[in-house]
Amino acid sequence: MRTPTQTGTHDVDGSTQLVTMASRLELRCLRDVPAFLRAALRLQRRFAEVDGGVRLDLEAHPLRRTFFTLSTWRDQASLDAYAADPLHRDVMRAFRSRMAGSTFVTWTHDPAPLPGWTDARERLDRADREENAAERR
Repeated sequence: MRTPTQTGTHDVDGSTQLVTMASRLELRCLRDVPAFLRAALRLQRRFAEVDGGVRLDLEAHPLRRTFFTLSTWRDQASLDAYAADPLHRDVMRAFRSRMAGSTFVTWTHDPAPLPGWTDARERLDRADREENAAERR
């Protein structure tokens, strides 16, 4: 299930480089899915109000206990500020012990075209493969 794209406050016109982050978040227990989904939707609404956000997409696979985010930002400082926002920080703290795993990738790029889900999934899968290879060494 994909939620409608949430647009942010930053207009990409005139931007030289943007920052995109993709995440895969996996919960341990199915019973935590409804609360996590509600929290994710609150964070998605909050995104519309923060400085420097361009776009946020959320994809949820409730029965697999897995959530994906794809967000684009004016710069790394804007992304960092959102991560430090009290609402985001509190949600992440509340669910940290309930997570089975998570993967995050961040990259910079030109403003057009904005990265899509195919690119994001490839980057997340590559990051997982690299982490697994490093653990085997």
